[in-house]
Amino acid sequence: MPKHPDIALPRLIAHRGLSAHAPENTLIAVRAAHEAGFQWVELDVQLLGDGTPVIWHDATLKRCSDGHGRLATLDLAAVRKLDVGGWFGDGFRGEHMATLSDMLELLVELDMGVNMELKVTSRRSGTELAEVVVPRLLKALPPERLILSSFDQPALHHARSLADASLLPIGVLTESVPEKWRSRCEALDAYSIHTDWTRLTARRAREIKDAGYRLLCYTPNDPAAFANRWSWGVDSAISDDPALFVDIAPPPAITPA
Repeated sequence: MPKHPDIALPRLIAHRGLSAHAPENTLIAVRAAHEAGFQWVELDVQLLGDGTPVIWHDATLKRCSDGHGRLATLDLAAVRKLDVGGWFGDGFRGEHMATLSDMLELLVELDMGVNMELKVTSRRSGTELAEVVVPRLLKALPPERLILSSFDQPALHHARSLADASLLPIGVLTESVPEKWRSRCEALDAYSIHTDWTRLTARRAREIKDAGYRLLCYTPNDPAAFANRWSWGVDSAISDDPALFVDIAPPPAITPA
């Protein structure tokens, strides 16, 4: 079985960029994370109607732009006209939706790592999304700076068919860790499990860690409430405001040679 890459996984990952301080999933949010000292970000990718992969969370434009409509019905020329920063604050007006190519270019420039979530909507299949996104990720980033995750199992299975575990670390994304989590991870030769921190139990965390998987939690923003999860073996917290955790999160564990 292919060996997973040796990822220097940080304790703190900026959720959708530094989304507590900049408009989520934008180039400026990733730059803000980097400037704040965070070397990894979590981002979402989905397809426009013309097949262009873009960094965006919602199926629609309403929440995070000055436009309306579903991404699956729009083309790149249409979304390039949108302002995706002004909703967050006047100082971010003029920010444009990032394509996957735009974002990968920035991540390479800044030497950053990314947990890229395949965001599957009802209008596009997960396999189609993986087919477009995975080759671009593999071309741009070394496996030590990449985790691909998704709630969509067909998307993850297709992604795995495109690259083995030595080239593409896969994270199984869940709300709560299911009873059959182990078989799901084994079928994907997964690297990690990513789960809602409020639904994680100490028993399940121990099972995951004892089985050799990395354990990531989303989206804690209260360091005190999250504190005992570190003792459960959680490797990384994916937070909107990771700076809140800097003086509280334990240092990364040292992996024996």
